[in-house]
Amino acid sequence: QVQLVESGGGLVQAGGSLRLSCAASQRTNYHMAWFRQAPGKEREFVAGISWGGSATHYADSVKGRFTISRDNAKNTVYLQMNSLKPEDTAVYYCAAGGNYRVPLLADFGSWGQGTQVTVSS
Repeated sequence: QVQLVESGGGLVQAGGSLRLSCAASQRTNYHMAWFRQAPGKEREFVAGISWGGSATHYADSVKGRFTISRDNAKNTVYLQMNSLKPEDTAVYYCAAGGNYRVPLLADFGSWGQGTQVTVSS
């Protein structure tokens, strides 16, 4: 099972940007995705990317503001987050193995430990 480690979270003002990274312990041909979980809320899908990186899928709430990408040579997936809003505050998780277009949590077999993103107003 691939191990995933997220980094890049932090505190940012509304309108600012952050880039999250997810490093995998080994080369993977899995589809990858980012999810997030805010306090008191269920974990929700944010963005997904095909194993080759040519196709992506976004939640409506982040479309046009967030961009997912991957560098398979570095075994790393990224989430560029622009125009951040206070409602984007959450712990962000990287996940592997599921379907990036039909992102059911139970289908993703590998998860990172999460990285906190806090957006102040």
